[in-house]
Amino acid sequence: MVKTIVTSSLLGAGLAMDAAAVSMANGMNKPCMKVRKVVLIASMFGLFQGAMPFIGYLVGSVVLSKIEWIIPWVALFLLSFIGGKMLIDGVKNKEEDCESKAELTFRVLLVQAFATSIDALSVGFTISNYSLIEAVVAVLLIALVTFIISFIAVYIGKKFGTKLGNKAVIIGGFILIAIGVEIFISGLIL
Repeated sequence: MVKTIVTSSLLGAGLAMDAAAVSMANGMNKPCMKVRKVVLIASMFGLFQGAMPFIGYLVGSVVLSKIEWIIPWVALFLLSFIGGKMLIDGVKNKEEDCESKAELTFRVLLVQAFATSIDALSVGFTISNYSLIEAVVAVLLIALVTFIISFIAVYIGKKFGTKLGNKAVIIGGFILIAIGVEIFISGLIL
């Protein structure tokens, strides 16, 4: 069980990097974000990063291997769409006050969490030999590590967002598009 805990924590840190980058972009986009919204962002990313490997564990490699090819395409489309919208908003909005920046709605956050966690679905394959209890421990640790990393990343983004002003929205858009491209390329190569 100790090996499962260590492995799952490291796996969670690796899986959390996409979520952390998007969380940072969200913080840059909205530097005046309230703590409640920061907790919501971190919770959504943690929930999705934990749920996707568990779904992969339950469904197993038989079904998922037949549709795995679509995962990079979905991530590329969703993150590019959101990132492109942020770029457009950043270019159109010249004001530098926090209220004029693009709104981070629950729906947008849901799409971000899904898009950054969809590649974690295949992690379910790697834990398919775990017992149910080990799998639950693994996904809870992945979710917790992602929550912590995303929470910190939002605050880092907020700090830079305050300093960068409206340019932070444009940078955040580029970051989201870059993450989508990275997931797409990684999915095609692997």
